[in-house]
Amino acid sequence: MDFKQIKELIRLVNQTDLSELKIETENFKISLRSKGYTEAVNKGKASVSGVSFPSVQQTVQEPNVTPQTIAVTTPTKVDSSANDIPAKPKNDKLFTIKSPMIGTFYRSSSPDKPPYIKIGDTISKGDVLCIVEAMKLFNEIESEVNGKVVEVLLDDSSPVEYDQELFRVELI
Repeated sequence: MDFKQIKELIRLVNQTDLSELKIETENFKISLRSKGYTEAVNKGKASVSGVSFPSVQQTVQEPNVTPQTIAVTTPTKVDSSANDIPAKPKNDKLFTIKSPMIGTFYRSSSPDKPPYIKIGDTISKGDVLCIVEAMKLFNEIESEVNGKVVEVLLDDSSPVEYDQELFRVELI
């Protein structure tokens, strides 16, 4: 199974009412779980791979991921109709850079370093914009376009979903 197929499975779990999806072949095993499933696990109502989780009083981290098992959780969706902020008009010169994976968004390579980019910076195709940490791997996200950064859409150390908007860039 290649990375594109895994991304498609993640999209399928996100867009349906599935709480868990497991696929196992001779050489490959994957287990995808929605947030609802993870919350049930954390409340002591379920167990995963023979690992029992303690009751609600304790804080529980996700189980260690082995090369044969991948657990994916998805944050709940926010109802945008509840916000009273009017939608911005579409600008044909704006390009949105999105996350290619689920993970944690970092604006710099370490806490003591300045961010890779800030609002107003001019960027070129291939410039490193941020890092998305996924399963202890730090992935540099590069620009797909030339332009000027007009908006940074996430705070440093924020969780990020697959295809979530990270930056808006005015094309030049």
